[in-house]
Amino acid sequence: MNEADAQADGQNIGSGLSRVIDRIVEPRVLGPIVGAVAVAIAFLVIHQISGKIHLHQIREAVASTALSAVAPALGFTIVSLMAMALYDVMAIRHVAPDKVPVRLALFAGFVGYGFSNAIGFHVFVGGPVRYRIYQSVGIDAADVGRIVGISFLTFWGGLLTIIGLAMLFDPVGIPALNLVSPLYDRIIGGAILAGLALVLAWLSRGQRQVSVLGWTFPFPSARSAMVQILIGAVDIGAAAAALYVLLPADVAPAFTVFLALFVLAIIATVISHAPGGLGVLEATILFGLGVGARPDVIAALVVFRVVYYLFPLALAASALLVFEIYRVRSTVSNVAGRTLALTRSIVPPISATLVFAGGLVLLLSGSVPAVGDRTDWLSDILPLPFAEASHLLASVTGLLLVIIARGLYRRIALARFAAIVLLLTGAVFSLLKGLDWEEAIVLVAVAAALFIYKDAFYRKGDWRSFRLDTTWIGLSAIVVIASTIVGLLAYRHVEYQSSLWWEFAWDGDAPRFLRATMALAIVAAALAVDTVINRPVHRKASGRTAVPDAVRRILETSAGTEPCVALLGDKSFMISPCEKAFLMYATSGNSWITMGDPVGDAQAGRTLIWRFAEAADQAGARAVFYSIQPEFLTHYLDMNLAILKIGEVARVGLADFSLDGAVRQPLRYAHGKAGREGLAFSVIPKAEVFDFLPELRSVSDEWLGKKHGTEKGFSLGYFDDDYMCAFDCAVLRKDDEIVAFANLWRSGDGEELSVDLMRYRRGVSKVMMDALFAHILLLGKAEGYKWFNLGAAPLSGLADHPLASTWNRIGTFIYKRGDEIYNFEGLRAFKQKFDPVWTPQYLACPGGLAMPQILLDITTLISGSPIRIFKR
Repeated sequence: MNEADAQADGQNIGSGLSRVIDRIVEPRVLGPIVGAVAVAIAFLVIHQISGKIHLHQIREAVASTALSAVAPALGFTIVSLMAMALYDVMAIRHVAPDKVPVRLALFAGFVGYGFSNAIGFHVFVGGPVRYRIYQSVGIDAADVGRIVGISFLTFWGGLLTIIGLAMLFDPVGIPALNLVSPLYDRIIGGAILAGLALVLAWLSRGQRQVSVLGWTFPFPSARSAMVQILIGAVDIGAAAAALYVLLPADVAPAFTVFLALFVLAIIATVISHAPGGLGVLEATILFGLGVGARPDVIAALVVFRVVYYLFPLALAASALLVFEIYRVRSTVSNVAGRTLALTRSIVPPISATLVFAGGLVLLLSGSVPAVGDRTDWLSDILPLPFAEASHLLASVTGLLLVIIARGLYRRIALARFAAIVLLLTGAVFSLLKGLDWEEAIVLVAVAAALFIYKDAFYRKGDWRSFRLDTTWIGLSAIVVIASTIVGLLAYRHVEYQSSLWWEFAWDGDAPRFLRATMALAIVAAALAVDTVINRPVHRKASGRTAVPDAVRRILETSAGTEPCVALLGDKSFMISPCEKAFLMYATSGNSWITMGDPVGDAQAGRTLIWRFAEAADQAGARAVFYSIQPEFLTHYLDMNLAILKIGEVARVGLADFSLDGAVRQPLRYAHGKAGREGLAFSVIPKAEVFDFLPELRSVSDEWLGKKHGTEKGFSLGYFDDDYMCAFDCAVLRKDDEIVAFANLWRSGDGEELSVDLMRYRRGVSKVMMDALFAHILLLGKAEGYKWFNLGAAPLSGLADHPLASTWNRIGTFIYKRGDEIYNFEGLRAFKQKFDPVWTPQYLACPGGLAMPQILLDITTLISGSPIRIFKR
C-alpha cells in the first residue's frame, strides 16, 4: 500500500468515525443511550449497596409482604392517579373548555399517565396516547401539546412546592441535603417558595400567555395555578405515601423527610431519561435510606414498582383497549368490516406486548436457577450438551423476541412469522433447559394467537424492517441489564472464578448464566452498532435510475413543466395499468413522498393516488403528497389527510408579455445593459448539449463553490450529464465563453415553459440573471407558449391571523423572520417583479404528531440533511 492509499484509508476511517459520532450525539439518539447508561449505573449501585442479599431472600420478602401494607399502597396509588387525571382537566379549562367534556379529560389524563409513568418519555408516550383520545372530539396536535405543557407545569409546581416546604421546615435528616448546613437548606427552600409566590403574583395581574413561533401558550390565572400546584402536591405526596407504607417501620424516617427524599428520586429519574425511572428511583431511595443490605426494603421497592407502575399500566391499557373497540365499532357498519377493523386496530399492539413479555420471561428465566427436581429428572433422559445449548439459545431467543415485538407493532407480516418461529423454538428450549413447562405453555399460546390473526399483519417488510431505532436500543439494553442484575443477585453466593466459564454440569446454573449473559451482550451490542451505523438516512443515488419508456411517453403530452423532474433519475415510479398516468416518489425515513400530483390522465391519476397510499400502508410507511396543486385536493381529503399550504408558484402570462411599461422597467434595463456589456444569448439544442458539458460543468462547479452548498435533489434538478442532455439549454456568452446557463423545461402540451438549473459565474455582470430571464421569457412568447413558470416561493401566501391554523402561524413567523437561514421574502420579491400570477401549493400528509417527522423526512430527501436546506 502506497502513502496515498494509506492517507485515503485514514481519511475514510476518520470520516466513518465522524459520521458515527455525529449520529450518536443527535438528541433522538443520545436520549435513549443516556437512559440505558443511567439504568446500568443505577443497577450497579443497587448491586453494590445491597450487600450479600440473595435473590431467594428478596422473593421470600416479597411473598411475605402483608396485605395490610399493600391495600393502603393501592389506595394512595389511586389517589395519585386521580390527581394526575385532574392535570388534564385543569389544562382543558385553558385550552379547549367548550370541546372536551370533563369525563373525557379525566379518562385521557388517567390513560396517558398510566402509560407514560410506567414507560417514561412523558411527551413521546403520553402525548400520542392523549392525541388518540382527544382526536375523537376534534382536538388537534397543537392543543394536545398545550395540554401536555400545562400538565408538565402542574407537576413541577407541586414538586417545587414540596421540596421548598421540606427544606424550609424540616431539612434535618435528609441524607442528600446533609452536605450543607440547615441554614442554607432553609434559605434554598425559602427561595423556591418565594419564586413560586412571585409567579402567582405575576399571574394575578391579568391574563398571561407566551407566544413562540406563532404558537400561543396560555398560562392559568393565579387561582387556577394555586389549584394546579395543590393537585401536583397531592399527586406527589400520594405517590410517596404509596411507597412509605410498604417500607419496614424500623427504617422509615419521618414522612416529611421521606417526602423530600422521594422528590429527589423523582428528579433523578427525570434527569436520567430512564424509562419509568427503572433502577434510578430504587438506587436513590436505597442510597438515601442507607439500608441497602435489607431484603425487606428491596422487596418494598419491588412491590411499589408493581403497585404504582404496573397496576396503573394494566388499567390504562385495558381502558384504552375498550376505548379503541368502542371507537372502531361506532364507525364500522357491517359485521365483517367491524371484525377486520377491530383486528387490525387491536391485535398488533396486544401481540407486540405479549411477545415482548414472552421475551422478558425467557431472559429472566435464564438468569435464575432451574428447579432442582426437574433437572434431576431431565438429566436421566437428555445429554448435558443439549441442556447447555438450550439455556444459551433460550436467552438469545428472548432478546430476539423483544426486538421482533417492534415489527409486530408495525403490523409487518414477516415479524409475525418470525415471532411464531421464535416463540415455538423458545418453548422447546424452555423444556430442554429445565422442564419449564409453564413458560412453554405461555409461549405456545401466544404463537397460536399470532397464527390465528394472520390478517392483522399485512404489511410487507424484510429483515431491515426489524432494525432497531435508538429508543428500542435503549429499551433492549435496559431489559438485558435488568436480567443480568437479577442473575447477579441469584448467584451472589457463588465465588467468581475464571474457571466458571468452562464448567459444564447439571447443577452449573451460575456458569450457564455467565455464558448466556456474554452471548446476550454480544448480540445486543452487534444490533446496536448496526443500528447506529446503518440507521436509514437519505443518500442521493450515486447513479441515475432508468426512467421507464411509459413515463417518457406520458411526459410528451403532459401539462405543466414540473413533471420534467421525473427525468432526473432519482425517483421511483408507479404507473397506471393503462400507462396513461404515473406518480413519481422517493422514500425518506418512514415516509413515501410523491413529487407532485399524478401526471397524465386525470381518471387514471385518481386511481394511482389510492394505489400509492395502499402500497405505503402495506410497507408500514406514511403516504405523503408533496408539492401538489388544487386539482386533486378533494381526493386527498377523502383519504383523511391533512392539507398544509407550503407556498405559492409564480407563473407569467406570455400571450401579451413585453418589456414595455413601468412594471417591466427592471427587465428592460437588464436586457439592454447585458447587450451593451457584450452578453450574447442563445439556446443549445439538447442534441448538442453533450459537446458543451465540460464548459457547463465548470460554470456549475464555480457557482456551487461560491454558494458553499451541495447539490439538492428530488424536487430540484442537480448537474448530471444525462439529465442535462435531456433538455435544451439557454446560455449567455461573453467573448464566446459561457458565463451563465439554464436548462429549459417544456410541457408536453406546449402550454408552459420553465427553467430548472440556473448557474452563472460571479463578477461578470450584475444584471446577468435578470437578462437571462428576460431573454427566456421573450423566447417563450416567440415559440407560442402561454405561461412561463418561475417556480415556487416557499411559505409565501400563508394566512397571518390569530384564528389561522398553527401551521400557518408557524410558517408565517419563519417566512417573516427567517432571513438568517433562508431568503424567503427576497425570493418572492425577485419573482414579484415579473408581475406573475400566484397559485397555491400544498402538502397532503397524515396529521397530528406525525407532521414534524414528515417535514423532517421531506427536508432530508431534498437536501440530504435537515441543515443543508438552509444553505443559500
